[in-house]
Amino acid sequence: MTPEQFFRALSDTTRLNSLLLLEQERRLCVCELVQALGLSQPRISRHLGQLRDQGIVQDERRGQWVHYRLSEDLPDWARDTLRAVLASRDLEGLTERLAAMPERPSLATNQSFQRNEGV
Repeated sequence: MTPEQFFRALSDTTRLNSLLLLEQERRLCVCELVQALGLSQPRISRHLGQLRDQGIVQDERRGQWVHYRLSEDLPDWARDTLRAVLASRDLEGLTERLAAMPERPSLATNQSFQRNEGV
């Protein structure tokens, strides 16, 4: 992935906010991003598909849920960029909506993921 491709991906607010939430939360399913961003599932899925195709995020199916996270192959400069943007951006409204979601799938499965990853 080139810097141009990465910054083009960040130029869309939906993709940018999705990536910032993934940086902050580590792993989220589509339904959690729908809750946090207040957008439709097809719109979120379309943007996540673009990010996956560009190698920025990766997905993993666990039961009925597909969880997304930043790609393990994401270059350090790209991760550093996301961290810098996250540090300068207020996601409070997004994280409040996410926290208000009952029975979040990622909270139930993050423990399972962490055990498998040795975290």
